[in-house]
Amino acid sequence: MQEQFPLLSRIHDPDDLRKLPIDQLPQLATEVRQYLIDTITKVGGHFGSGLGVVELTIALHYVFQTPKDKLVWDTGHQGYPHKILTGRKHLLPTIRKKGGISGFLKRSESIYDVFGAGHASTSISAALGIATARDLMKKDFHVVAIIGDGAMTGGLAYEAMNNCGLQQRKLLVVLNDNQMSIAPNVWALANYFTELDTTRIVFKLRQNIQRLSEQLEPFGDRILKLLQRIEGGVKSIITPGMLFEALGFKYYGPINGHHLPRLIKILRFIRDTYDRPVLLHVTTQKGKGYEAAEKHPEALHAIGKSAPPSQDKIEIGSSHRKGKKYQDVFAEALIELMRHNEKIVAITAAMPSGTSLDKVAAHFPDRVFDVGIAEAHAVTYAAGLATEGMIPVCAIYSSFLQRAFDQIIHDCALQNLHVVFAMDRAGVVGADGPTHHGVFDLAALRVIPNMVLMAPKDERELRNMLYTAIVEHRGGPIALRYPRGQGPGSSWDPGDFESIPIGRAEILRTGGDVALLAIGKPVTEALAAASILEQHDVSAAVINARFAKPLDTALLDQLFDTYPLIVTIEDGQKIGGFGSGVLEYFHAYPRSTAPHIVVHGIEDRFVSHGTQEELYEELQLNAAGIARLVLESLHLGTQIPSSSSLDS
Repeated sequence: MQEQFPLLSRIHDPDDLRKLPIDQLPQLATEVRQYLIDTITKVGGHFGSGLGVVELTIALHYVFQTPKDKLVWDTGHQGYPHKILTGRKHLLPTIRKKGGISGFLKRSESIYDVFGAGHASTSISAALGIATARDLMKKDFHVVAIIGDGAMTGGLAYEAMNNCGLQQRKLLVVLNDNQMSIAPNVWALANYFTELDTTRIVFKLRQNIQRLSEQLEPFGDRILKLLQRIEGGVKSIITPGMLFEALGFKYYGPINGHHLPRLIKILRFIRDTYDRPVLLHVTTQKGKGYEAAEKHPEALHAIGKSAPPSQDKIEIGSSHRKGKKYQDVFAEALIELMRHNEKIVAITAAMPSGTSLDKVAAHFPDRVFDVGIAEAHAVTYAAGLATEGMIPVCAIYSSFLQRAFDQIIHDCALQNLHVVFAMDRAGVVGADGPTHHGVFDLAALRVIPNMVLMAPKDERELRNMLYTAIVEHRGGPIALRYPRGQGPGSSWDPGDFESIPIGRAEILRTGGDVALLAIGKPVTEALAAASILEQHDVSAAVINARFAKPLDTALLDQLFDTYPLIVTIEDGQKIGGFGSGVLEYFHAYPRSTAPHIVVHGIEDRFVSHGTQEELYEELQLNAAGIARLVLESLHLGTQIPSSSSLDS
């Protein structure tokens, strides 16, 4: 490493960074960027955002005395250069791998990760909390929140900024504008006024004028107001800073976020000058230094493994399974349905490509709405559409929909409005880890009155559930959850839709010793587990529950009367989930027979990152794990090998 990265090889923590002269920092930035490209194109990970903030990250650690001073990163996608500079460069090849470092900020991983970040728009709120604690405990350190322009579409950011303006604590917010969302490009004039504004002469002149004006009562107050109006008028013409100043921030920018000397100069000036909230607006280029990422910033936000030399062709994710991606099946089915009903509209919260709604928008640009990172708004917006007879389909990742729980209850369910929730990335998602696993939706939505909650076993059933939710369902909110990645490979013909009776399960396999009652993706694993159990003389029935709410109580009554052992299987939290619903129903209606019911799902903990296959094995949700659980429940001591042994 020393030969290829002579400066970076010497950086083990930010103290080493601060020993370098400023004129060597551009070379360090080049090395950090190249190391990031070399590593992430081999192992996969979030890519574009990190490449865009290399200089900004160096400047922040160079100016501020981290970890005493606190850097609060929003979302975490920007955090890769931060990890490289804070003692984790040798661990970067393990990022997002099971047992490796996280792809996001994680407090337990490093003292430099001040606040865990996986969802967007949280940094300013967290930073204000840290600054408040600092002041209450009479400590002395700086607090900096770094937030991307995309995260500034989230209402939480503005709630926090409003409170910052009220409290007026010493705090710096760095708005990293990578020109994907907001802010006009006003480089020359804005940089000129920023440079002028940060000179000591101008700053002292302002202080002297203010002191003088305070002494010239009543004329001084008028002079001061006039000066403020002139300054504000000029800034409102050439900068976007008036909004932030109206919220109580001193605004600087926009400035070139790749110009290290200028960044360091203004950061030092702000650090040494202000005891109030300041917003520094920097413009960066997402994917900078990697041509393919510069040309396709959204597509290369995160990547799979690839060879660095081939920058025009790059593998996005993995496609080793035979089926289509669930998100693409969803989009294709939605396009078919929208062709026949003009009242159907679709909503996404800043994830058009992640949900495949970009494909829908290509056909219906006026009926697909991206509201930005604002899930709560997306849900209430959908509720408003539904009051006028539209049929809104909210396509939002399961873990992100958590941010709109109140709106689902208050605005959709309470008013019994026909809003369809398409929850992508349900269950364990893999390398993104605990902030992105969609394992709480079954428990969270099951408790809401008027809610219908379902999950498909395969791609064809996803299509049928979407058709049922949009066309056949007659009232109230209805949600379907489906996993990340490819399905098992079911087939269908275009226009081939089948209505699914609400609350009706289906028997996929008969058996006499145990009933495996599964929902969603685990249905496929349950079928495979039944084949394994057959080799051990255990006859297993497999039931595709399809609905977590309402339950198929008629079929449950039959199962309770027939099987000595019933195992419920779900890729969600056991507490309050699908299996809990089965137990609740069983105990609500006492009966003469008493089968043993085992609830199998995710225990009361957060699941770390790893591949979906690794996590399914760890959680015993794969075929081998389910078979092993059944044999243990039947008190049969036969050993079931791991899935890797079965594959071999």
